[in-house]
Amino acid sequence: MKVLVVGAGPAGVYFAYLARRAHPDWRIRVVEQNPADAVFGFGLVFSDKALEFLRADDPATYDLITPQMEQWTDLTVVHRGEHVVIDGIGFSAIGRLHLLRLLRQQLGSVGIEPEYETTVASFDGFDLVVGADGANSAVRRSADFGTRQSPCANQFAWYGTRRPFATLTQTFVRNEHGTFNAHHYRHAPDMSTFVTECDPATWQRAGFATLGERGTMEYLQRVFADTLQGEPLVTNRSIWRNFPNIRNARWVQGNRVLLGDAQRTAHFSIGSGTRLAMEDAIALNKALMEQRDVRAALQAFEAARRPVVEKLVAAADSSGAWYDRFPEHMNLSPRDFAWSYIQRSGRIDPERLAKISPRFART
Repeated sequence: MKVLVVGAGPAGVYFAYLARRAHPDWRIRVVEQNPADAVFGFGLVFSDKALEFLRADDPATYDLITPQMEQWTDLTVVHRGEHVVIDGIGFSAIGRLHLLRLLRQQLGSVGIEPEYETTVASFDGFDLVVGADGANSAVRRSADFGTRQSPCANQFAWYGTRRPFATLTQTFVRNEHGTFNAHHYRHAPDMSTFVTECDPATWQRAGFATLGERGTMEYLQRVFADTLQGEPLVTNRSIWRNFPNIRNARWVQGNRVLLGDAQRTAHFSIGSGTRLAMEDAIALNKALMEQRDVRAALQAFEAARRPVVEKLVAAADSSGAWYDRFPEHMNLSPRDFAWSYIQRSGRIDPERLAKISPRFART
């Protein structure tokens, strides 16, 4: 079978690896429009058990990635200068580029090298076309998938910093222009991710529209001076943007199928985007192993996978909506604010929280 995988991010690379491992005779081509290491952003955060889905089906990849992840067991919310620790909410993190290189190592082990800085003029002539080419997917634009897109209200920008943080921390601050939030966590022993966010009114009053990338970075270093403790921010295309909520009425059109952010986006505040992308790859590979007919396999993939995805996406939407209103939540006391924060996605009710975070729940 002749297969085209468009996009060499985690979804595309991991699917190509699994498919070649299961079907050595398939002719699989992976194309990526960007250079090999043009990865924007810094780290990826997962729940502490997020890669468990790999252990049974792909222990080699699990054993390759997990020892290289940073791990911790608590979550910290900073509001009005008070640090509220929510115990038992564990996470793991790894650099985006580091994870991608590990997945490319696996892909190389089965004899496939992605073609970088390459686009395909036509998707005709392939038995299967996998659209793993992100939020601006060319595969998605090539057919009618019933796409709709709605942006979150807040502006966010992705930075790094050399300051290592002990836990994933959410820091909320006010200044003369308004309200700001930073999502920050270490993704390597000497590097942390630092995602900044602000509401539209604050963004306007602060004058970010005319500050430019350097001016914006310097402004945010002043806003989060207590958090950064003298360490500068590090940029990597760190421009303000609105998070795009992308949904598709259909994931399959003929022999074309969408994976990862091409299929749907999940707000970064729940840390599930890469996990979902890799799980998409696993589910699609399983469907193609179980069904001899490609189109039947794609339909089976969507039928089985969509309910799982929609549950997580609903949680991500609730979380994103909470962040769009975080200035009003900041009127709460630090403890009540942390309580509101931890229940924002609708996945943790007070009874469950009492089991996993007994110290916090007792307060």
